[in-house]
Amino acid sequence: MQTRALQKPGKLKRMLIMIGLVLLLIAAIVGIKWWTISTMIAGMKPPEAPTVTTIKASYEEWQPALGAVGTLRAVRGADLALDVAGVVTRINFQSGAEVSQGQVLVQLRDDDEVAQLRQAEAAAALAKVTFDRARRQLDVKAISQADYDNAAADLKARQAAVQQAQAVVAKKQLRAPFDGRAGIVTLSPGAYVNAGTPIVTVQQLDPVFIDFHVPQRSLGELKTGQRAAITLDAFAGRVFEATVSAIDPKVDNDTRNVRIEASAANPDGVLVPGMFANVSVDVGEQARQLTLPQSAITFNPYGETVFIVKPSAKKGPDGKPEAPTAQQAFVTTGNTRGDQIAILSGLEEGTEVVTSGQLKLKNGTPLRIDNSKPPKNDADPTPQEQ
Repeated sequence: MQTRALQKPGKLKRMLIMIGLVLLLIAAIVGIKWWTISTMIAGMKPPEAPTVTTIKASYEEWQPALGAVGTLRAVRGADLALDVAGVVTRINFQSGAEVSQGQVLVQLRDDDEVAQLRQAEAAAALAKVTFDRARRQLDVKAISQADYDNAAADLKARQAAVQQAQAVVAKKQLRAPFDGRAGIVTLSPGAYVNAGTPIVTVQQLDPVFIDFHVPQRSLGELKTGQRAAITLDAFAGRVFEATVSAIDPKVDNDTRNVRIEASAANPDGVLVPGMFANVSVDVGEQARQLTLPQSAITFNPYGETVFIVKPSAKKGPDGKPEAPTAQQAFVTTGNTRGDQIAILSGLEEGTEVVTSGQLKLKNGTPLRIDNSKPPKNDADPTPQEQ
């Protein structure tokens, strides 16, 4: 029993020594790890400042405009067809050619109808001779009034028959209803066509109409005679001048939009019906607006912001000022035009603002400014630039 009591302090001592060694080992490992990490951190270069582009907010003259997408329509256009069936004998125009009002475009076989017309004309001529003779005889009381009336009635009937035969012959011809450009014709002489079958389209292309729609809230800004600008993807960089020519007197019950018609000169005929066009109608008076590229605006659920460039008052080891930093600011935006957007509040003229690279920024981020390739800032870009 006494021997066991003496052994307990020895075991406790050995246990304490082992615990101390373990703790010492852990401390050594932690120290080595801390020293390694500290050395790595000390050897790391500070992160480079993100590269951004900037621009200074400036005032520009803005012409308020109402934008829409429209469709071109000919001032006059028709798909032509014949009233009667028949065999084509002549086609008197080329596909895509200019045609004149009244010009015979397609002729059907009309031999029988022309013969009947000649017969009716001969009968009318004989009735005219008979009527003239009856009138002279009536003057000398050689015939009765009844005989004269019969001769007059016969003449009118024969003349009506001529007109009827002429109408039948005319239906064998397809004529241009107005000056314009003919479409593509696929008929050939000898082909049989049915009544009512479309043969060719004729479109009068100068001027052309542009139909577009605007919301009812914009109706008060529009009136006939206002200037409009038309651009099309097919003619990049070209702007066609137009004028608002008509405003529909009612609002569509389903869309609550109003149909507007504009007219544009088209002397070279490059604008053709059915084309889509971008329409911009000048509304209101010109005004000075503080302007930035749209790319400078960051849209967030809590508002629209920009990053302002704040110069640093500190100097680096080389004695030069340190890199400027970013500072986020809330702004209120207005209308847009092309690549630009109007700033209504939140900025002052001359404030330098970041225009690209905002995703890498937060308040206080140092900036590296490179404006060698700035974002587009065109008030009236061509469709290819947008």
